[in-house]
Amino acid sequence: MPNIKFMRALVLIACLVVLAMTAAGQTPTPRPTENDEVIKVQSRLVVVPVSVTDANGQPVPGLNAQSFRVQEEGRAQEIDQVTDAENTPLEIALLIDVSGSVNPLFDFEIKTAAQFLESVMKADDRATIFLIGDKPISLAVRENAVQAAARVRTIVRSGKFTAFYDTVSEAARYLQKNAPIRSRRVILALTDGEDNWSNLTREAEKATYRDVDVNRLTPEMRNQLAARTNAAHVTAQAKILRDLQNADTVFYVINPAGDSYKLNSISKRAQDGLAKFAGETGGATFLPRFLSTNMKDPLQNAGNARRNEETLSRIFTQLASELRAQYLIQYYSESDYPADKFVKVNVGLTSQPTHRVRTREGYYVKK
Repeated sequence: MPNIKFMRALVLIACLVVLAMTAAGQTPTPRPTENDEVIKVQSRLVVVPVSVTDANGQPVPGLNAQSFRVQEEGRAQEIDQVTDAENTPLEIALLIDVSGSVNPLFDFEIKTAAQFLESVMKADDRATIFLIGDKPISLAVRENAVQAAARVRTIVRSGKFTAFYDTVSEAARYLQKNAPIRSRRVILALTDGEDNWSNLTREAEKATYRDVDVNRLTPEMRNQLAARTNAAHVTAQAKILRDLQNADTVFYVINPAGDSYKLNSISKRAQDGLAKFAGETGGATFLPRFLSTNMKDPLQNAGNARRNEETLSRIFTQLASELRAQYLIQYYSESDYPADKFVKVNVGLTSQPTHRVRTREGYYVKK
């Protein structure tokens, strides 16, 4: 297959020749006949966000196109451009759970999230705040650090149902439509990921239980109903993941439930979904181990609360370092894949094997 940059150069030269001949009053060469060979140049731009950290988890600066290797379905790709966090604007959608499932650290979480935006965002960066409640709510669009941080500090709990899937889907589609192509798109969600009110699952659960007589339920019937509900969530999570991939978005989440997610199947299903979103888009999940603040000793509660706040602050600091370690790799794929195919992408470094590279697993070919 012809080299894409070479073919573009040929096309440009041909156009210049035609213009020059026309200006001189000459007739351009006739178009080729059916027997002549016509080379069609078709390619699509692929954008791959990549984070690179060293063995200690610190960002690795100063990398360029020669530092990376990219494969698409096992075939090496020619990198067109690599830009780092300093030269690539950040478009972040911050999703904050204000539903009834929020945690005792909510107020401090809000305070720390605002400080995080102020510390990580530069002049050209923009943030959009979404609330996770009984429906997705966008407070404002594409604000700078000062505006977004001030808006976060005004957020209060609603105690309503949780439409988590709908909110992530709306945030991803918003970034796909509004964020500049050459930008680092990030979704950061502060939530346990449990969903009980999204359109993607609510109608399926209604259909499952609509004609059920709860007084006649047997253990086997309960298991069957639970399996149907779980299948609806699996389907919803698959759609969300596709929305994230189509938006070239990296997903990060801080789950305030910590290790307690293991206590029931609903929480575990939610955490598994969060881990999948993060893992397949090149992001990360943070599961802080918070100490109890419901002890009999008030002094112990105060001490535990202070340590919990320190834990959350460290997570935001780590996340800020992660975003400072981001690069945006761009290449033109010349492979002729059918629409909707998921194309696997592998990114690595040409040296420094101890460094950690985190990136998306692939992309869907758009129609």
